Amino acid sequence: MNINTSRRGFLQGSAAAGVLLVIGARPNGAMAAGDAATQLNPFVKIGTDGRVVAIVKHFEKGQGPATGLSTLIAEEIGLRMDQIEYEFAPSNPELYANLAFGQFQGTGGSTAMANSFMQYRQAGAAARAVLIDAAAAAWGVDPGSLDIVDGEVTGVGNAAPIGDFVVAAAKLTAPEEPVLKTPDQWRLIGNPDVRRLDSAIKGDGTAMFAMDVYLPGQMIAMLARPPQMGGLVTGFDDGEAQTIPGFIRAATLPNNAAVAVYAENTWAAMQARDLLTVEWDLSNAETRDSAQIKDEIMAALDAEEEFNVLKNDPAPMDQAATVIEETFYFPLLAHAPMEPLNCTIEANDDGGITLHDGAQFPTGPHMALAQIFELPMDKVRINTMLAGGSFGRRATPSADYQVEAGLAFVITDRTRPVKLVWSREDDIKGGYYRPAFGHRVRVGLSEAGEIVAWDHRIAGQSIMKGTAFEDFAVHDGVDHSSVEGVADTPYSIPGFHVGLTDTQKATSTLWWRAVGHTHTAYAMEVMMDMAARAAGRDPVEFRLAHLGDSTDGQRKATALRLASEQGNWGNAPAGHTQGIAVHKSFGSFVAEVVEISGNAEKGVQIEKVTCAVDCGIAVNPDVIKAQIEGGVGYGLGHAMRDEITLTGGVVDQYNFPDYEPLRIGDIGAIETHIVASAEAPTGIGEPGTPPAAPALANAIANTGQVVALLPMVNNGVTFA
Repeated sequence: MNINTSRRGFLQGSAAAGVLLVIGARPNGAMAAGDAATQLNPFVKIGTDGRVVAIVKHFEKGQGPATGLSTLIAEEIGLRMDQIEYEFAPSNPELYANLAFGQFQGTGGSTAMANSFMQYRQAGAAARAVLIDAAAAAWGVDPGSLDIVDGEVTGVGNAAPIGDFVVAAAKLTAPEEPVLKTPDQWRLIGNPDVRRLDSAIKGDGTAMFAMDVYLPGQMIAMLARPPQMGGLVTGFDDGEAQTIPGFIRAATLPNNAAVAVYAENTWAAMQARDLLTVEWDLSNAETRDSAQIKDEIMAALDAEEEFNVLKNDPAPMDQAATVIEETFYFPLLAHAPMEPLNCTIEANDDGGITLHDGAQFPTGPHMALAQIFELPMDKVRINTMLAGGSFGRRATPSADYQVEAGLAFVITDRTRPVKLVWSREDDIKGGYYRPAFGHRVRVGLSEAGEIVAWDHRIAGQSIMKGTAFEDFAVHDGVDHSSVEGVADTPYSIPGFHVGLTDTQKATSTLWWRAVGHTHTAYAMEVMMDMAARAAGRDPVEFRLAHLGDSTDGQRKATALRLASEQGNWGNAPAGHTQGIAVHKSFGSFVAEVVEISGNAEKGVQIEKVTCAVDCGIAVNPDVIKAQIEGGVGYGLGHAMRDEITLTGGVVDQYNFPDYEPLRIGDIGAIETHIVASAEAPTGIGEPGTPPAAPALANAIANTGQVVALLPMVNNGVTFA
């Protein structure tokens, strides 16, 4: 096998180092030390050449765990950031499970730092301990007199690089509870000058994404999929396709879900696929229009009997002096990552297979491919590559595109690797979508302008039901991802009633950056502004008055105050208007002030977004700021312009001309402020997204128009 990459798998790379110190975790979580022959699944490895490598169990799609987890190890050992490298962990849930997901290896839910903070610090601290013990024995000194600074063991007049002690340290037993550095000793954690480890290779083009994999003799496979989700192949004619130079063959996948076109290169595969004539059985396919889907959701909001009542605090609405009401609608949305879906499968000499993939949930495709090829799990290997974005798309419960690749490979003679490639049109027209949802909210206010009742009804398409994650995410019949951000709001609201009704899924639903918070934050925060206006109170003061004394309430209040102070709330320049929103998601609290010029009729220009984030201990401030900026842009761009619509079950949009991403000129500036915190780290990849759209909506509302139906451009708002 020959892969065009500058970094090979960690076992091959370690062989050149000779003796290797490996610090990892046994399945029971205890720390262990050994050599490459006895412990093959470490978190950190150190060669006799002093090379330190962090084995990163969370894949890198741009959100920063390769840097963050390496920072933790470098900090605890005593390294500079230029003295540590990273490699992605193999697929092995016993050792690399996401602690938030149980025995399942995967990246998602903004959990990478939250579930790995102590795990990786302990691995680094255990490595430091055995290295110091080995040096102390060699020098005949007390281990307590030694330290590791910039990759050297130092103390009592001695200094030597850590590589000198790897042989001896590999024979020692690492402590199960190593002593961790205290915050006053940190030089890297929280340092705003620490930069990403993957910036240079991404900047100079040497970074290896899944799309960059090229194996000798590989074939490109592209699939002709049904025009409507749920269709099946009944036959095809490839006569015209055979005229394309480079065309190899076409075949129906074993599940009849698509026709695979094999070619020598991507362009030939695209051309040949376009010339196929395919007959489809659409009897069980999606046939609804978007208007029908919306009508079904709105009808569910009006139904007298709700699917489930989550909260039902007593306080009748008729006791309110003033009642305000609004109905919201959120359309289907595509993920549209910059790197379209792709992966490559090849046969191994031992009878197994290897999947080369930007594998977000490696356990899923690992199990699926083992079933497809009737192989034991240890004969299926996953080589995790960098991914050019995901926003949730690369982590499907069905391992959809990896299964497609497996089926496309299993029906060949397996002498040539198969690389499955999706076009962007494939993904936007036939992928998985953020589900459509409706909210109907009534808020009752007292004479004094306080909330006395809140009735919140939600209807939409469940993400988790009917998937392998149902037992994990659905409780008492309620998919929590449908109501998160409402049912568990930190606001102290009396007379709080929340109900949920599931509606029939349209196409395939999937988590999308920030999952349910993408619609619940909008409904909650737009209603809070509407209530504040009805009460004649400042929106910031009104929110603070309803946050209460809980820990979550106070942390949310701190972020709100910081954003309003740094955003110069209430003092916008002449001709500018402000809106604010604050939301808790994935354990983090983010407040955003959006400042605009213009108005909905003449054209809105986003001049500035000021953000405040409390995500606990800020391990990499530079990464945090980048993720908040990306989350803001993602949340704003989709609310401004985007939706996926269906006509007779066929998706209307096809690419960026009609599913337009945020443009650089859409936002004048984004400024991020991090709340100093000693709390455990929480999520950062997603929490910047939920408050962005409602903050913009509230700014627009302050010019005279409440926007309750998205996208904004289809409901009375123009953008400059």
